[in-house]
Amino acid sequence: MSWLEKEIEKTKKAKLRKNGIKWFIFGVFAAIALIAVFSLIPYSQDAGVKVIRIEGTLTTGNIYSGGYAGSDYIGAQIRAAADDPLTEGIVLRINSPGGSPSSSQEIIRDIDYAKEKKPVVVSMGDMATSAAYHISSHSDWIFANPDTMTGSVGTIWTFYDTSESLDREGVEVSVVKSGDLKDLGASFRGLSDDELSYVQKMVDDSFELFITDVLTQRNINRSDIEEAQLIRGEDALKLGLVDEMGNLFDAIEYVKKRKYNLNLIPATSDSEKEDEDEDENKDSL
Repeated sequence: MSWLEKEIEKTKKAKLRKNGIKWFIFGVFAAIALIAVFSLIPYSQDAGVKVIRIEGTLTTGNIYSGGYAGSDYIGAQIRAAADDPLTEGIVLRINSPGGSPSSSQEIIRDIDYAKEKKPVVVSMGDMATSAAYHISSHSDWIFANPDTMTGSVGTIWTFYDTSESLDREGVEVSVVKSGDLKDLGASFRGLSDDELSYVQKMVDDSFELFITDVLTQRNINRSDIEEAQLIRGEDALKLGLVDEMGNLFDAIEYVKKRKYNLNLIPATSDSEKEDEDEDENKDSL
């Protein structure tokens, strides 16, 4: 082989090595990008069980980032899973402190829609409180950990009064409004007694709607939850807020094994069967 041929061969090998390195680097970045993308998807499939993650503060809208979970976004995932013929059941993996009443009300409609077609099970993570518990209560079965924080069945509305700070800074606020309550909640002044009563009624009405719906869904004593207290998972099990201790994989297995039936008729004991037989004999006499 001549000197020129050797140089050409070296150049070819160098190009191949360079291209190989480029493709390797590209592959690494592509893999990282795919991992990042899939980590943002709030659902996954496990042998016919769709896992939908509800993480962050619940709000209305089509958002799932920045610590917020939008009802439009979550609802679309729930309905898609409900309509998917390959999906046998749905697990909602919830790790949320709650959020707005409207967001839970919207998601509940989607859960109820899904329950007409297939089982919906909840797996609670660190926390599923307030509005997050509200949506959980509409599922067919709830799993929690012993130290999951749940409960907090209540409504709150917070106002800030910065009027003293504004006075110290020499800031004057002028307001032109069409009605006495138009600037209710403005931070440049406190609430009047009439405004406080007005807001309290709104909070009470919202709370009554919330707790009444929860009590309709779950066999819970009102006195056990009406102070909006946080409840540990173990205690929540005793009080009837959740159904079983377990993690996400327990919830998935629960759906796979079909431990429950939405139209299940309680089994009749032997003694009850004997009583029924006696009643039938009496009726035939």
